Amino acid sequence: MTLLNKWHAKNIRTGILLIGFMMLIAAGCKRADKTSQYTIGFSQCIGSDLWRRTMLDEMRMELSLHPDARFIYADADGNSSKQVEQVKKMLDDGVDLLIISPNEAQPLTGIVEQTYNKGIPVIVIDRKTSSALYTAYVGADNYQIGKMAGEYAGALLKGRGNVVEVMGLPGSSPAIERDRGFSDGLRKYTDINITDRIYGDWLKDSAKKQLTRIAPVIKNADVIFAHNDVMALGTREVLDKFKIHGTKVLGVDALPGHGGGLQMVASKTINASMLYPAGGKEAIMTAFRILNKESFARENLLQSVVIDSANVQLMKMQWSKISSQQKDIERQRSLLTEQREVYNSQQLVLNVIVMSLVLAIVFGGLAFYWLMENRKINKSLEAKNNEILQQRNQLIEMSAKAEVATEAKLQFFTNISHEFRTPLTLILSPVEDMMSNEKLNLVAGKSLKLIHKNVYRLLRLINQLIEYRKIEYDKQQINVSPNNIVEFAREIITSFQENAQKRNISLSLVSDEQQIIVWYDVNLLDKVFFNIIANALKFTSDNGRIQVSFKNRDNNSVDIAIQDNGIGMEPQDTTHVFEQFYQAENSSSGGSGLGLALSKEIVSLHHGSIEVKSKKWEGTTFTINLLLGNGHFDQTAQEHVNAKQTDLEERAKIYVTDLATPVSVADEGQIFGTPREQSILIIEDNKDLLSYLSEKLGATYEIFTADNGTSGLNETFERVPDLIISDVVLPGMSGKTLTVKLKTDVRTSHIPIILLTAQGSVEQQIDGITCMADAYIVKPFNFDYLLATVKNLIKSRATLKEHFTSDVSKSTVPVSKALDKKFLNDFAGIVEQNLANENFSVDEICKLIGVSRIQLYRKVKALLGCSISDYILNRRLKKAKYLLMNEGYPISEITYMVGFSTPNYFSTVFKAKYGCTPSEYKRKQQHS
Repeated sequence: MTLLNKWHAKNIRTGILLIGFMMLIAAGCKRADKTSQYTIGFSQCIGSDLWRRTMLDEMRMELSLHPDARFIYADADGNSSKQVEQVKKMLDDGVDLLIISPNEAQPLTGIVEQTYNKGIPVIVIDRKTSSALYTAYVGADNYQIGKMAGEYAGALLKGRGNVVEVMGLPGSSPAIERDRGFSDGLRKYTDINITDRIYGDWLKDSAKKQLTRIAPVIKNADVIFAHNDVMALGTREVLDKFKIHGTKVLGVDALPGHGGGLQMVASKTINASMLYPAGGKEAIMTAFRILNKESFARENLLQSVVIDSANVQLMKMQWSKISSQQKDIERQRSLLTEQREVYNSQQLVLNVIVMSLVLAIVFGGLAFYWLMENRKINKSLEAKNNEILQQRNQLIEMSAKAEVATEAKLQFFTNISHEFRTPLTLILSPVEDMMSNEKLNLVAGKSLKLIHKNVYRLLRLINQLIEYRKIEYDKQQINVSPNNIVEFAREIITSFQENAQKRNISLSLVSDEQQIIVWYDVNLLDKVFFNIIANALKFTSDNGRIQVSFKNRDNNSVDIAIQDNGIGMEPQDTTHVFEQFYQAENSSSGGSGLGLALSKEIVSLHHGSIEVKSKKWEGTTFTINLLLGNGHFDQTAQEHVNAKQTDLEERAKIYVTDLATPVSVADEGQIFGTPREQSILIIEDNKDLLSYLSEKLGATYEIFTADNGTSGLNETFERVPDLIISDVVLPGMSGKTLTVKLKTDVRTSHIPIILLTAQGSVEQQIDGITCMADAYIVKPFNFDYLLATVKNLIKSRATLKEHFTSDVSKSTVPVSKALDKKFLNDFAGIVEQNLANENFSVDEICKLIGVSRIQLYRKVKALLGCSISDYILNRRLKKAKYLLMNEGYPISEITYMVGFSTPNYFSTVFKAKYGCTPSEYKRKQQHS
């Protein structure tokens, strides 16, 4: 570790100690704030009426004795759906206990049960739900309140008179229970009649409307019992309206405060009110008993009392006293809060003073320590600086040597290019001479064309490598001159027209201006056009379209777009396409990955830019932007303005020859002769190699072909060949992925697979074998070696067939793959179980194994070397032999046990197989 690093490490350690010390001080001085011990949620069905406001006030009064508790309140405004959503939000916020006053029983049952099942205590207040899944219930007994009202009315009337009942909402449980209790309370007074019952919906206006409708009835009423004080008030107003005096009005609730039942009784607006406790205080008390795990009553029925002129003043005085005490409590809490804030502010000031003092001492010590350390470090840095200066001088010397070495490398590449070109010329010229000889062309024309094409391909790769090396080391001289770039592009396009017409590809040039003068190097820029157009032809399907278009951009520059509707590229490929030696995974180009990198460098030499836009399966567009005029070139680049372009036709051959489609010559033996016994599927994206292998192997085997992984997979499932030869790098799906898919599919797991690849490292070969390939052959390969491998694998498969067909019933059949063994076991088991079924068919086997009829036939033929019907017949006869030899069944019974329809047919088939009838065979076994 250097001194500078040590100094930084010491500073870090010191800083950590300082921070830790400050945190200890802060922890010691900080007051432990009390957080909420519990969170209680209260869901009210509707909070607008006085009774429910009283319930909330009672809860808050009781909560004032528990300042640490957190209280969440939500008013559903009479909407059950809204109340359910509010409860869900409370559960999400994390309440410890839920108090709920349901608007309606059934709609709220689900959410109450859900809360209870989560382990959260639930207190139901006022009204119950339709389920018994709750922790506690708090509320008055509506039946008892109604009964109390009935008994009070009977005593008030001294057992004789007429009564009218104003009930709540139809179907409401409180209304039903109060009505039932009221009737039971009056039952012992036989001379008291309930002359009418109406529904006031708990509302004053509704009650008034209904009472007005029965005005003749209420004129004869001695007592009117309303189910709440609000409707009782409405009743009094109707009586006053009709000037009916002497009728007693009874209500329910007896709420304190302005507009409450206590005030109505005190002012003699109503004669009496049955106390209906809100239960807010009791609900909070029960909640804390539950949360503190104390004993509590599950059903908390609140007591009631009749409030009339005899006790109303006493009740008002009690309520006033309670209200006064509550205000005192709130005032004391306010004072405590103020004192706590003062204490906190003073504590904060004290903490700041103490921490400032400690920091001053610590920083003073650190400043002195760092001063001493800084002196030591300065001396160390001075020594390091001298060492760096020495290293810098050494690097300058090494850079000079590297430049000399680079020059030598460039010279080497230049010389080696000539060395390659000479033998290539000596190959090319004799090949072209032989191609012009008609006799040789008849004998070996196809091979000569293949050699000719690949010589030009090798020549193009060498030229690209040399050009790229020159540009990379800034040795490429650019000689620009003014030329019509539209005409320049048109001549290049003409070179490709023959290839495009053979494949019915539309290759066109579009330009609004027939003449656009651009300064460029004619011997460099053509490589860009040749390379991009050649690539477009490679990746565009037959009957496709390629367009070269020109667009003048504000007389400043020109855009040249080369667009095709070919297979396109993936997004990750477009970002790397201009990198040297980059090739897209599973690409079918077979290129070197150098052409586009060279094109980008050439365009950059012209101070232009090149971009690519592509979408998979929709096409690709390369856009080249070149500046107009010559102001962006230095004088050196413009000195050789009369440089002539080399022969365009000769330069085009390097690119055009590579596009030539190999001639596919059908094997006459396959067309007119007998079908081959074995078949081979060749999957190769290089058309020349695909054609070569097809022709060479077609002399012996039936050949199927595919040019990408996906079509190769489909061909395998359709053809079920005897062997597959596949390249590793394929478009759509790699050869290794294809191998894994085929070897793990019961339909194709038996097929031997040979992988061909240019990836020749030991690790890559091991990876290929790991993918379950049967052989892994590195390019370039010897065809005789490939042919020997093919024959050996097919011969091995034939040997396995002999083993299978010799005695399939044995469980130790030597199977090369576990999946094939499983298939044979399943197949043999299904046949064995159905031997007695004379109607047993191939379709049933297909259904049970899960493959198609054609795939089953091919799979069995490949593994067993016989048809399915022959195999079933053989198994039936073998079982018949066993039964004849070891069991005492009659021959007629054995006939049906092994699935034959008649004994005569069984005897005929048995004799054809074993040379004697079943009865003769049985006699021989008995005498032996």
